[in-house]
Amino acid sequence: MISYIRGTLAAFEEDKVIVDVGGVGYGIYMSGQDMGRLPGVGSEVKIHTYLNVKEDAMQLYGFLTRDALQVFRLLIGVSGIGPKGGLGILSALTPDDLRFAVMAGDVKAISAAPGIGKKTAEKLILELKDKLHLEDALEHAVMEDSGPAAAPGHMGDAQTDAVQALVALGYGSTEALKAVRQVEWTDGMDAEDLLKQALKYMVF
Repeated sequence: MISYIRGTLAAFEEDKVIVDVGGVGYGIYMSGQDMGRLPGVGSEVKIHTYLNVKEDAMQLYGFLTRDALQVFRLLIGVSGIGPKGGLGILSALTPDDLRFAVMAGDVKAISAAPGIGKKTAEKLILELKDKLHLEDALEHAVMEDSGPAAAPGHMGDAQTDAVQALVALGYGSTEALKAVRQVEWTDGMDAEDLLKQALKYMVF
């Protein structure tokens, strides 16, 4: 099992990158989103990997975060979604966008991924709704904004309530998350305060 690969980014190809590790070039398939976030050729990179073994091939799929890798593992655990399908979904949706789409039952957002039809999207939502959680997405946002020492606490609870309120009002799950993330958090804020501020970003 190859958990991750650290080496020099040697080349970009259409759907994968080549990473040089001690003179050996590893071809790693990646989502378009992750490939777009990589540094330039010649830079050192660390890519979390999943090794897919088939009868006629061994393929490495790579991700910039362990969270994306874990979501990928959940995706390919759904019948009808193979590694290429899982990577396609993560090219169209970030892990957090996927969480919101699953929580909101947003078949349209998921079926927009290449090779994923309406029935497969519906099956994915049914099978993953108890495995992907809204709180995880909001916790990631807090960690990114406030650093590793931050804990969601009341802030995370308020954000969750505010996002769910926006979705209930008819806004898309992804847009709701982005709007709530844009609100500058201050002590004493509650879900209602966050909702009022987030609505400004939804309108403008």
